[in-house]
Amino acid sequence: MNTLLNILWIFFGGGIILFFEYLLGGLALCITIIGIPFGLQCFKLSIFAIAPFGAKAVETENAGGCLFVLFNILWILFGGFWIAVTHLLLAFVFSITIIGIPFAIQHVKMAGFAITPFGKRIE
Repeated sequence: MNTLLNILWIFFGGGIILFFEYLLGGLALCITIIGIPFGLQCFKLSIFAIAPFGAKAVETENAGGCLFVLFNILWILFGGFWIAVTHLLLAFVFSITIIGIPFAIQHVKMAGFAITPFGKRIE
């Protein structure tokens, strides 16, 4: 069932567009040395965006470190907040119809991961 929903997500839920946006953002951030950690988080978001059904973001065992907290604060200040707001707005749009509710749930899940990606991994 997850495979079917992921295929529908790619074409109707915006998965392919989100994948390429996060991928290009990650490549742009990896151009500089300072942006590499943030680019790697964009790559994690792109993998999550292409197939969110059956996947979940789980905190790593060392997620409470001060470096992760600092990077999450920087991430929120320089774009993470707006990424999460965009996912929540898309969730609202998809939740208008009954057919779109599974896609809305995935956008809410992605918003939670997009607001603080440091210290999390995808399972």
